[in-house]
Amino acid sequence: MRRLRGQERAITGNRQTSWAFADAFVAEDEALRWARDRAVEAGLRSVSSGTGAALRLLAAAVDAKAVAEIGTGTGVSGIHLLHGMRPDGVLTTVDADPECQQFARQAFRAAGFAGNRARFIPGRALEVLPRLADGGYDLVFCDGDRLECLDYLAESLRLLRPGGLVCFEGVFADGRTVDSAAQPAEVQRLRELLRAVRESQVLVPSLLPVGDGLLCAARRG
Repeated sequence: MRRLRGQERAITGNRQTSWAFADAFVAEDEALRWARDRAVEAGLRSVSSGTGAALRLLAAAVDAKAVAEIGTGTGVSGIHLLHGMRPDGVLTTVDADPECQQFARQAFRAAGFAGNRARFIPGRALEVLPRLADGGYDLVFCDGDRLECLDYLAESLRLLRPGGLVCFEGVFADGRTVDSAAQPAEVQRLRELLRAVRESQVLVPSLLPVGDGLLCAARRG
């Protein structure tokens, strides 16, 4: 085992500084900044730069051709996913707010993606997902209603091919997930999700400390 030097110990010891550095490690372009600005104006919370970079990496790691996204927002996470996907890959993105999806269309176009790279489906996720093909997706990214996260997990297991990935954003809930104080129903549901993914016999899980927590799991063959 390599012994840490003084400067390395100081960097490692300051986790907040290290996490901030990691979050800003992958630079974001003008299209992403534009999408983030639209999210702020709409009162929406976008994935962090670090979370976006992780999604980009994961999409590339599975050579994703088909990705399903729950929660389009204004397109921040979608741009990251598209950057990681194959050049012929298609992102299917679902959101109940068609106005936000229009912002996402503009953001994808500004980022240089052809119109046929994304399929926008307006509507509630639990009404749309059952219409998507079994085993037809390499990655499912969930950033929707926290109260529905367990239902998203069940749908994701159906949608994913063997070896595919499911990812849930925001599972730390601003620190409330591990807070022993009484918590609202959505936090309780996140705790149930974490337990279900960790104990699943068909998933290989990991919890990444990026952004507000990114729960990832690979579906066994």
